Amino acid sequence: MHSSTLHQRFEARFSNGQTAGADEVTVELTQTGLVIHLSGGDSVTWPLAKLATAEPLTTHAIDALVTCSETPGATLFVPGPKFARTLAQVAPQLTASEARWRSARPWIWATVALAALAVFIWQADLSPAHFVANLLPDKVRETMGRQVVGSLTERRRVCDANAGRAALDQLTERLSATVSPPRNFHVVVVDWGLVNAFATPGENIVLTRGLLEQATSSDEVAGVLAHEMGHGIELHPETGLVRAMGLSAAAELLMGGSGGTLGNLGVLLVQLSYTRDAEGQADDHALEILSKSKISTKGIANFFERMAKQHRGKGSGGLAGMLSTHPGTQQRLAKILAMEGYSATPALPAAQWQSLKTMCEESS
Repeated sequence: MHSSTLHQRFEARFSNGQTAGADEVTVELTQTGLVIHLSGGDSVTWPLAKLATAEPLTTHAIDALVTCSETPGATLFVPGPKFARTLAQVAPQLTASEARWRSARPWIWATVALAALAVFIWQADLSPAHFVANLLPDKVRETMGRQVVGSLTERRRVCDANAGRAALDQLTERLSATVSPPRNFHVVVVDWGLVNAFATPGENIVLTRGLLEQATSSDEVAGVLAHEMGHGIELHPETGLVRAMGLSAAAELLMGGSGGTLGNLGVLLVQLSYTRDAEGQADDHALEILSKSKISTKGIANFFERMAKQHRGKGSGGLAGMLSTHPGTQQRLAKILAMEGYSATPALPAAQWQSLKTMCEESS
């Protein structure tokens, strides 16, 4: 820009921010700053890099209200389009186009970061839903778990007979004590004839009356619980629900919102079916938990095999879907039966097992 244009003086009104009213002054622009010539011969220089305007400068601006971060509270009002255009040339950070770029910059970086994250997830062969599930804060997972349990028990009675509840708590504690890092699993029994068990977010597990009635020993129930604990350890419930809800709804949960997202989680969970890999992971955890708890793995093998025979060909989800005789079922049972023997004790004494098995009858 030509120096004669820069050093032109413009009439302006200056307020120092400390006293009422404004003084008539002249200002001139240089390559490095805005010089304010005060009445009485004094002058103040505001560095261009420290300037800000009330509104971004455009080619149609007819005046400019300028402030400086080095002089809080002080303002300079310069009428006329010529000063505004000159200021825009020497301080382009004050222009509307630069303001739009600053606004867009965070979104651009966020897009780049998301793209990089997507590439990382793809190269690492990770599941996006599982990745998001791992990001869920414990508070969100606990809220999801309470909502799921509440949804599943909304129209069904919770079985809470004292003796059965005590037996279940004892078994749950025996199993969960072997998990590292520690997990605080909570198990609820519902009066539901369906033979099933659900791991829900936040280390919650739901057992049905039908499952307890079908089980022939406490070892079988222990095996089912250990299997569901395995799902919880791997965050399979959270992953499945994130996948079912969609990543956008999960992102809303991450940001602390709900927007009605939680309303149908119980229904979604019942309809979910895990992949063969997920079931294998839960089996591996179950075998480790049972081994460390000194509970025989034959119980879970017997229960799964019996259920698979009963549900052969049904493929209706839940245990039916999990245990249907697809090619992986016999391999899974073989892996369980192939476990090396170890000294084991019953999961519960006989009297406590009977209290657990009939806890829904005693609650009625």
